[in-house]
Amino acid sequence: MFLENLRFSLNATVPVFLMMVFGWFCRKIGLLDDHTTAKLNKFTFRTTLPALLFMDLSKADFRAVWDTRFVLFCVIVTLLSVGVASLYSLLHKDKAERGEIIQAAYRSSAAVLGIAFVKNIYGEAAMAALMIVGTVPIYNIIAVTVLSLTSPDTSGKKSGRELFLNTLKGIITNPIILGIIVGMIWSVAGIPQPVILEKSVSYLGNMATPLSLIALGASFRTSDAKGKTAVTAGIVFIKLVLFCCIFLPLAVHMGFRGEKLIAILVMLGSATTGSCFVMAKNFGHKGTITAYAVMLATMFSALTLTAWLFLLRSMKYV
Repeated sequence: MFLENLRFSLNATVPVFLMMVFGWFCRKIGLLDDHTTAKLNKFTFRTTLPALLFMDLSKADFRAVWDTRFVLFCVIVTLLSVGVASLYSLLHKDKAERGEIIQAAYRSSAAVLGIAFVKNIYGEAAMAALMIVGTVPIYNIIAVTVLSLTSPDTSGKKSGRELFLNTLKGIITNPIILGIIVGMIWSVAGIPQPVILEKSVSYLGNMATPLSLIALGASFRTSDAKGKTAVTAGIVFIKLVLFCCIFLPLAVHMGFRGEKLIAILVMLGSATTGSCFVMAKNFGHKGTITAYAVMLATMFSALTLTAWLFLLRSMKYV
């Protein structure tokens, strides 16, 4: 069982890291330049990522599997995780980079990895879909807020009212949030999807992860990462270890088991999602800390997720 879990985790994380390495390699040999990478980031943020979330959420049967207690737990824990990440960011002197630190520390690969991880173990992913409902909207709303408030393009140049209006506009017009809302409405309303629409959306959605990872790898600069190792190591520790240590025992105490507990594990302990980098760049941040955090978290998550899963199974909670 341990080897099976290890094999699954490696299959889930190593290809992700290799796609980032591929993007970095394309940059090195001249296949991608700054202009192309910037356009690729914008294209991914505005089209493929929203399509991926719509694709996952529009097919979930929320009426049949809805669990208010489970969703509220995911919401509350997500907000508490943001609080922990915010406190950690205060240790960093550069205010413009605090938004990147907060986002990279709390935001998991819930939408990308959650459904695949739970479905691989249990054959269905209803609880993963509920976890996404409780976390992904908050992920994106808070990301838009903190990235806007700490953006180098706006910090110290606009009044509080202008920052508030810009943040509110960013939330309302955020393509990822719109993809979530439309997907949920589509599912609850039970609107059938014509084959043409379903295939077209799936084509876009299936491109989201590889394109965002390639763009991330192409944008990463080893020289820019100098001096960022300590703060990034802290982010990765919080993301992969600390949140699980704090909140997994609470989830067990509240009686969550099986599929629900695995979904919570993915929410807490999966690697920082590559879409963090896309959003950071779209709000004027350098993205160096984010890219570094995604790469390190992806590398180590294969080990930490396997360890957490093995522990939960050994204790007969899943």
